[in-house]
Amino acid sequence: MADLVLTADERNILDAGFAAAFGGAPERYFSAPGRTEIGGNHTDHQRGRVLAAAVNLDTRAAVRLNHTGVIRVLSQGYPLCAVDLSCLTPVDAEKNTTPALIRGVAARFAALGCKVQGFDAYVTSTVLPGSGLSSSAAFEVLIGTIINHLFFAAKVSAPEIAAIGQYAENVFFGKPCGLMDQTASAVGNLVTIDFADKEKPAIRKVDFDFSAVGYALCIIDSGADHADLTDDFAAIPGELRAVSACFGKEVLTQVDEDEFYASIAAVREKCGDRAVLRAIHVFADNARVVKQVAALERGDFDAFLELVTESGRSSWMYLQNVIPAGNTAHQEVAFALALCRRALQGQGAYRVHGGGFAGTVQAFVPLTILDSFRAQIDTALGEGACYVLSIRPQGGVELNI
Repeated sequence: MADLVLTADERNILDAGFAAAFGGAPERYFSAPGRTEIGGNHTDHQRGRVLAAAVNLDTRAAVRLNHTGVIRVLSQGYPLCAVDLSCLTPVDAEKNTTPALIRGVAARFAALGCKVQGFDAYVTSTVLPGSGLSSSAAFEVLIGTIINHLFFAAKVSAPEIAAIGQYAENVFFGKPCGLMDQTASAVGNLVTIDFADKEKPAIRKVDFDFSAVGYALCIIDSGADHADLTDDFAAIPGELRAVSACFGKEVLTQVDEDEFYASIAAVREKCGDRAVLRAIHVFADNARVVKQVAALERGDFDAFLELVTESGRSSWMYLQNVIPAGNTAHQEVAFALALCRRALQGQGAYRVHGGGFAGTVQAFVPLTILDSFRAQIDTALGEGACYVLSIRPQGGVELNI
């Protein structure tokens, strides 16, 4: 795997931003990629399987030790974050903020025996917030990679950095996310991950080149805002937890599917219809990941596309993460899905991407109609709404110069 090299222009941008923010020059440079979920929608927090990839959009940092007990991070376009390392416990006032993520990552490293010290970082990102490519996971992995290299001799593995990022998001930030986003960002490449062992997820690279079969991997920004959707996101693992509890289990992948269907009337009575429908989705989408990986590895791309379509239908019908509860006038993700269906002309595949409710749609688009597809999407949703992505082999890394 080739190392990532910072170009002169990229370095100049980071250096100028760092000098304006902190004075002087940075000492080192780091990068963490965004991610795209290709299979397994909301299966990760149930300790299920996913198919995911790091992508060629990333979050970068120019970094210098500041010889204090404070981490200072200035992200381009945002206020300065200053986190005092004398406090490494959750701060209620920081919930849902960037300082919470920084403090959480630092706290976990400290718990592992790392002597975390202060540093200054100027951060730029092409992983736009709300893009569905998980800017928060890329940021967590970036901070973890910086601390790992600066203060811990890079002793922590990429999957462990992912777990540290999830810890920060769950405990300090206050979002009950799974581990897929952080793992895909930290590890890199196209990978299938089985989270059955939450301490040591099984990660395997999948060798496949979408462009070689004449397709582009696209992400469509619906324009919807993630603000005030935490309750919608949290309801999914909450309802699945209630279903699992009916069988004395913690997560759905510990429940026997046949036993679930044999008891479905009682579960429906206790947990409600939406919870049961969401469980139906997770059972099916978890199994679908295995079929998707097998289809790619045997070169059956048509079968893979059909499985992507099935996953999208299941997310909309059963998981119900396309339209936020009660929304009528604003149904941006549903609108983006409708646009994709028309623009694809019966070819390729499309689905809700990631957490859902807001954010993005994923599409596999034949290269022969890519220009037309992008034009239709951008006309309806705004210039640049359609991102054409490639898979990045590297996860969170220090950049060469």
